Amino acid sequence: MSSEGFRRSGHLIIISGPSGSGKSTLWRRLVEHPWVTFSVSATTRAPRPGEQDGKDYFFLKEAEFEARMAQGEFLETAEVHGNHYGTLRRPVEQALANGLDVLLEIDVQGAGQIRASGLPTRSVFVMPPSMEVLEQRLRARRSESEAQVQRRLSIAAAEMAQSKDYDFLVINHEVESMVAEVMHFLGLSDSQEPVR
Repeated sequence: MSSEGFRRSGHLIIISGPSGSGKSTLWRRLVEHPWVTFSVSATTRAPRPGEQDGKDYFFLKEAEFEARMAQGEFLETAEVHGNHYGTLRRPVEQALANGLDVLLEIDVQGAGQIRASGLPTRSVFVMPPSMEVLEQRLRARRSESEAQVQRRLSIAAAEMAQSKDYDFLVINHEVESMVAEVMHFLGLSDSQEPVR
């Protein structure tokens, strides 16, 4: 069967899960697929060393972020630790129109806003095998204080309670099988290039 003239419909792919669940690992693997691109978020926070505007984030001043929000330029926004974050509508819609899936690694709050946008969406929630394993993973990072670990575990419990709102739930026992399950769910097992 010829794929000539085939035009694939793009989807927003939402990846959510607690810190330490493996969602960033999954994200890095999915974005390697030729049908998948990622959305660069906008933020009002200052760039960290090594971060580049337009690659890691779109770094906006507070007034510009608020003006763009008022003009409806965001699919979703959230305020985290006093900074605004958001997904810009235009680049996402352009990628979808080109038949690409657009990967969004966002929290459960942002995921709800995206699902309400009316755009074609598939959502995946990445779960740790248990809270004990999640705690071990967080501690193995050795980058956070005890209070921060406890806070992340508390947030994780609240996030996992909302996993029922997602299209697909994957338990990350082992990275390769998790990636394979999600790729199959998303229909990304075939490496055929999209027609642009």
